[in-house]
Amino acid sequence: MATETSLQGNMRQGNLGDNFAQEQFSDKETFQWTKQWYPVAVVDFLDPSRPHAMQLLGKDIVLWRDGSSKWRCFEDFCPHRLAPLSEGRVEPDGTLLCAYHAWRFDYQGNCISIPQSKDQQTEAKNCSNPKSCAVAYPTQERQGLLWVWAEAGSQAQLESQSQTPRIVPELEEDSQRVVQGFWNIRDLPYGWDFFMENVADPAHVPVSHHGIVGNRYKDAKYYDMIPVREISTQEGFSYEITPVAATIEQAVHDFQPPCHMRIVSKSHDGGKLILALYAIPTRPGWCRHIGCQVFVKNEEGKLPQGLGIFGLPLPTWLGHVLSSLFLHQDMVFLHYEEKIVAQRSKGKWLDAVYTPNPQDKMVIAFRQWLEKRAGGGIPWNSGHGADLPPAEKDKQKLLDVWTTHTQQCMVCQKALKRINRLTVLAYVAAAVCFCLGLIVDARAVALKGAMLGQTTTSLLTVVPPAGFWWALAGTIIFAVVGYLLKKLSRLFYVYEFEHAHND
Repeated sequence: MATETSLQGNMRQGNLGDNFAQEQFSDKETFQWTKQWYPVAVVDFLDPSRPHAMQLLGKDIVLWRDGSSKWRCFEDFCPHRLAPLSEGRVEPDGTLLCAYHAWRFDYQGNCISIPQSKDQQTEAKNCSNPKSCAVAYPTQERQGLLWVWAEAGSQAQLESQSQTPRIVPELEEDSQRVVQGFWNIRDLPYGWDFFMENVADPAHVPVSHHGIVGNRYKDAKYYDMIPVREISTQEGFSYEITPVAATIEQAVHDFQPPCHMRIVSKSHDGGKLILALYAIPTRPGWCRHIGCQVFVKNEEGKLPQGLGIFGLPLPTWLGHVLSSLFLHQDMVFLHYEEKIVAQRSKGKWLDAVYTPNPQDKMVIAFRQWLEKRAGGGIPWNSGHGADLPPAEKDKQKLLDVWTTHTQQCMVCQKALKRINRLTVLAYVAAAVCFCLGLIVDARAVALKGAMLGQTTTSLLTVVPPAGFWWALAGTIIFAVVGYLLKKLSRLFYVYEFEHAHND
């Protein structure tokens, strides 16, 4: 299975380590990027009352739910004047209406109404013309995700039915032992390949995610990566980590193209933690990440330990908000790394990097699979080109959360509205408590002055009653709660992070 001939040059430079054996890439088959299922959204996070603009392989697409409560996908343009259908409306009859001239389309993309037609006969004739149809892509819902086949047309409908999406097998089981965590979704400002490279590299975890998962000074240790499943054009490959932590029996990273990385940690007691990670190539320099944790209890019903704080039973919206703490720890360098690699590699990734340790074996295998088996990269839609966008120097824009998640997530939008209401109520309650405290204090001073006939100067020395102190305490508590809620609401918009300050 293994051979060293394909990378002898790099080995002479010490780029792969003395004991690394490169997988053989003699298979002539090429991975077909468009003949695949891609998860593009989490169904529960979508607002069914309106269309949603998305991107896939550089194509602009629109998602919408029809009258039968099924989600559909069209290419995002009206055939009339090419206005975006994502700016249209989902009508009560379950059709998609273009907001420019009110053309309507059914779930198959057929145009069923052209209001400006001369008469019904003319309208029927124009609607029957294939040029009036929207471009429809096959869709299906599996495991809470909306999957889109990346080709349109009748042939694509047939081909899509013969292939199964990269689902999580454990979630198909009817077992009380399987517990699914919340789905998280986020648009990330770096490419699909850099996401996959990153999650194929467990060595970065205790360093990049210091303080959340591991410690950069204690846990960055030696290990090897052993091939478990041979490299396949269509099925990918997998590697096992050795040695592993004392509590772990086996840890395997399994790459399943086009978009799934399955990371399984099996405990000695029989429990399993599965990280189901998806990366969807949306446009050059960007990808969409969808992921969740799946817990498999052991025979005694004990759950395995999850990934940091994300293994706790968090509300979905809170998990989404806190995910920035984790995702931004990678984002702050992957965004720039992608641009540097593009400038320095000139298409030869292995020539540009120095990878002497065995921890990089899976990353190298991934890059070789991409180059030898998958055409060298994503075949972006020609309308978008393949040029990377420039590096974002404004950290607030780079670390933006609103446009990359919140505005697309119905769950987080509802949570944000509730938090904003509670913030206002907390500040109002603080103001009311403060006013009550002043009233109580003033009444106490006035009453004592009337009883004793004290002068104004001596009244200033009167100790406020208990009611004043309770009101003051309430003022402080409600003001602090309001401030903390305001800080929390900011995480729905932006989360700024620097490794230099992560002690």
